[in-house]
Amino acid sequence: MPELPEVETTCRGIRPYVVGYNVRAIIVRQPKLRWQIPTSLHELEGQKILSVTRRAKYILMESAKGTAILHLGMSGSLRVIDASLAPEKHDHVDIIFSTGKAIRLHDPRRFGAVLWTREDPLQHKLLCHLGPEPLSDEFDAMFLYKASRKRKVSVKQFIMNAQVVVGVGNIYASESLFMAGISPKIAAGRISLARYKKLVDAIKRVLARSIEQGGTTLRDFIQAEGKPGYFQQQLKVYGRAGEKCTVCKSQIKQISQRQRSSFYCSNCQK
Repeated sequence: MPELPEVETTCRGIRPYVVGYNVRAIIVRQPKLRWQIPTSLHELEGQKILSVTRRAKYILMESAKGTAILHLGMSGSLRVIDASLAPEKHDHVDIIFSTGKAIRLHDPRRFGAVLWTREDPLQHKLLCHLGPEPLSDEFDAMFLYKASRKRKVSVKQFIMNAQVVVGVGNIYASESLFMAGISPKIAAGRISLARYKKLVDAIKRVLARSIEQGGTTLRDFIQAEGKPGYFQQQLKVYGRAGEKCTVCKSQIKQISQRQRSSFYCSNCQK
């Protein structure tokens, strides 16, 4: 699944081809993704795109008339293409611009979304209950410490809860906990403020580094220009079960937490 760094990378990749340009046409080949694509999306035709921003894993394409809300789902990607390029299987939506370029949504599993709102997109029902952005000043150690009090859920599940903080997916949670020296199994409510400071710093560093390097390369993820990301080459624990820890040389362990794989070093993470 494309995670926050992949979505941020996508935003940065498509922004120069979108912002300031008029939408000439919208082609919907498959109207039923995770939700039905509303016919009102065509209100975007003729409109100039004012901004392309991200909230959690949602891409917001704003115009004077309203905002298109896009989500890549489990396997989706957005590509910048020439509008004349013939569609392939699973190319479900094209947003065509006056420049002759198009933004094309490719989504084999059809768990993505393309929605439309005339209101403030941050008040949309899918976005209004989300936690803070992990790279914002609002997300700090005190915030996480207060939110975790009396929580018995594991710290890994806690930081992956989008109502606590958005965008800390499975890969980045494992990597951040390793960097902070915190076991993924410990209850969120048992972690001290000092240790949460280490964790917040780790989350910010891991995500920022991943964004700089183009996101984690996953099987279904392709950058807007068609290039893969490179962060996966530097993963310390995720996907490395049975291999040696890069710090202490102990064996990396793998466990299942709520049907998600967690990778950690039991010697470095307590």
